[in-house]
Amino acid sequence: MRALVVVGLLAVVALVFVVVALVRDTQGEAGLAGGCPEGWPLADVTLRERKDVKINVLNATDRAGLAGDVADEFSNRQFQVKKTATEKKQIEGIAVLRYGPKGVGSAHLLSAYFLRSAQLAYDPKRKDDAVDVVLGNDFQQLATTTEVNQALGDLGAPQPPAGTCPMPVKK
Repeated sequence: MRALVVVGLLAVVALVFVVVALVRDTQGEAGLAGGCPEGWPLADVTLRERKDVKINVLNATDRAGLAGDVADEFSNRQFQVKKTATEKKQIEGIAVLRYGPKGVGSAHLLSAYFLRSAQLAYDPKRKDDAVDVVLGNDFQQLATTTEVNQALGDLGAPQPPAGTCPMPVKK
């Protein structure tokens, strides 16, 4: 009987400690915009589903029709392709992903489709949530689903670019 009283008393004490810790928690907003310097843009670091990602596909190579072909591939993978176009200036490398504060999570996802070899070009003044996918001369093909999943695992969670704060998560 005494053992049950001791165990019951320990359970009550543990419950009190848990309640006090939860009520007095000062880190509930840690890492969120609550501690953000005034004037810094809020970066949406939510890792979006493909169907929620808006992209513009731009061809910066001398290969005719490349933007349309890659846009079709992205559409078949359930991305929202808003427009395709040709850039006047060719770029070296595989691709450049241009995005603003609202497109951080989307650019993170798209980076995996280029096996983390795309150059990231963050523009803090950009207001939309679309990502410009600018295809370069070294582009060959998009990654397979398995390669994308592995690349996402290697990338980890999206991080806000320098000079931004993560947008608070909606509860």
